Amino acid sequence: MYKGMLHLHYLVVTLFLLIYLIKTILLLSNKGDLLGAFTKKVKIIEMVVSFLFLATGIYLSTQLPFGGKYDYMFYIKVVMVLAAIPLAVIGFKKQNKVLAALSLLFITGSFGLAEVYGKKKGIPKDSVVATANDGASLYKANCVVCHGNDGKLGLSGAKDISISTLNVDAIKEMILHGKNTMPAAQLNEEQASMVAEYVQQNIIHVSNSNTSTQ
Repeated sequence: MYKGMLHLHYLVVTLFLLIYLIKTILLLSNKGDLLGAFTKKVKIIEMVVSFLFLATGIYLSTQLPFGGKYDYMFYIKVVMVLAAIPLAVIGFKKQNKVLAALSLLFITGSFGLAEVYGKKKGIPKDSVVATANDGASLYKANCVVCHGNDGKLGLSGAKDISISTLNVDAIKEMILHGKNTMPAAQLNEEQASMVAEYVQQNIIHVSNSNTSTQ
């Protein structure tokens, strides 16, 4: 579900940016007739794309890690998007080049912030524990916000690792390099090995043991 919504969000944001880029270029080029014709042709598409942009964005924001807490980058992104909408409406209605360009700048900037935010998701501010020397501490600092203590939490599209069939080496590789929506952890190979062994022994093994006794 999360992965599908994420791909849909990227698609509609790209279409949204493309539409506003074309409209802004036409406005700045003093091609009012072409701008009017283009706006009329894409009116329905723009309404659908705008709705999906907001709907998927709201859904994804509810799936963010950090234990449900948002940092300043998230709030800046939201403010930029909310500011861009009225600026765009007024700018294109009154053919105000400054407002239209500013709206496009805000929308593009918010998308850039989303990219930066996405790369750090799942990694709390204090997650890089350089002095940690046990898998439990490293798992808690880097993995628990998305996977939970028992591996079943599933935030931000995280898989249920309690039912994983991967061995320690495979888990280590995934920790170091990431996969799909999971980013690579900020850990060295030794720390990644500790986390992988912890997951294998204390999450997967425990889950399998509980299943076999039922």
